[in-house]
Amino acid sequence: MSIDFEIPEDAKAIRAKVRQWVQDECKPAEQRLVAGEDYKTVLGELRAKARAQGLWCPFIPKEYGGMGLGPLANALVQMELGESHLGALSMNTQGPDDATMMTLLAHGTEHQKEKYLKPLLNGEKRICYSMTEKAAGADATGMQTRAVKDGNENYVLNGEKWFSSAASVADIALVMAMTDPDAPRHQRYSTFIVELPNPGYRIVRDIETMAVHGPLSEVLGGGHSEVEIKDLVVPAEDLLGGEGNGFNMGQHRLAYGRLRHGMHNVSMAQRALDLATAHVVKRETFGKLLKERQGVQWMLADCAAEIYKARLMLLHIAYKAEKGADIRQENSIAKIFLANMVHQVVDTAIQLHGALGFSLDTPLAAWYTHIRSQRLVDGPDEVHRWTVGRNVIKAFERDGTTAAACGGDLL
Repeated sequence: MSIDFEIPEDAKAIRAKVRQWVQDECKPAEQRLVAGEDYKTVLGELRAKARAQGLWCPFIPKEYGGMGLGPLANALVQMELGESHLGALSMNTQGPDDATMMTLLAHGTEHQKEKYLKPLLNGEKRICYSMTEKAAGADATGMQTRAVKDGNENYVLNGEKWFSSAASVADIALVMAMTDPDAPRHQRYSTFIVELPNPGYRIVRDIETMAVHGPLSEVLGGGHSEVEIKDLVVPAEDLLGGEGNGFNMGQHRLAYGRLRHGMHNVSMAQRALDLATAHVVKRETFGKLLKERQGVQWMLADCAAEIYKARLMLLHIAYKAEKGADIRQENSIAKIFLANMVHQVVDTAIQLHGALGFSLDTPLAAWYTHIRSQRLVDGPDEVHRWTVGRNVIKAFERDGTTAAACGGDLL
């Protein structure tokens, strides 16, 4: 009996369509921005074309205006979109908006869906997610922001957040805060929907990072904000998912975010390898083309192997998600691997470009400083390694072998 690795024809067709979309529309739009054209105009035109072609909100159900793709087809789409920094934005599937749309779709009331989800799905507004605090980075249960019920009508929030990605361009924020300090550890927190701007939600600053900064990057990504929350009044009707459910909703949201980062990392790595290969086939040193040097060929081979493993890993996880299987172990493994994979491939591409790679004349240097964050966001490598390692031990103690924690039951 053979194992079937065939991708359904309809999924292949949508992948081909999105691949062509990125090449024909997104990359040329990038160049328009580089030339100084207005961001809102370029993105507005791009999004209008995308919607006209039915390329909008890939994983959102059709009844909500999306494409209704399952985990496998969505993975194939996301692995194409990462080739352009306008790819995900063009189809309204950019982070942090996409994962938050999923949370509102799954847990929002009809009122919340109409008021907050609908404009997000239409691409009219953007949303940020304020969970991380200086006192609670990798350990989200260390959050200190408090929400106190004021009668039956409102909650009042006080605290601080930082690295709230896209807060400076957001129209809405999801804010997680402690509502019951005496509840079990994972049931102390709740999530609130906040309309922005709001005097109780003050952006102190956009945190300077090692990534390349500029007006365009700030608009595209929205920066990473430090936020002061002071006497922020939130109507009780804007409590999302009920009291005590904030942490679990957040973990579900982050699980998708980790995979989406990884999917985009694959296409970014692929584009980096393409750029490197295009360079070595024409660059000559010491009387010989770089492509003829065995050392260069080995560097290309190592990158190809890493990308191959990454694709298979994501497709397997998508397959298990289609079947409704538990993917928590695989998700943590993939989060570690994919963040390091793209870092390695882009670093190699820079090396193969020589001094040109170190400059900003190619996108590689800007990518490099950006992707270093992948080993920190949505849980740092160390936390996921800890999780994976504990599961390896549990599998051995239960089964006498670690196979179950290492893909031993792949299907």
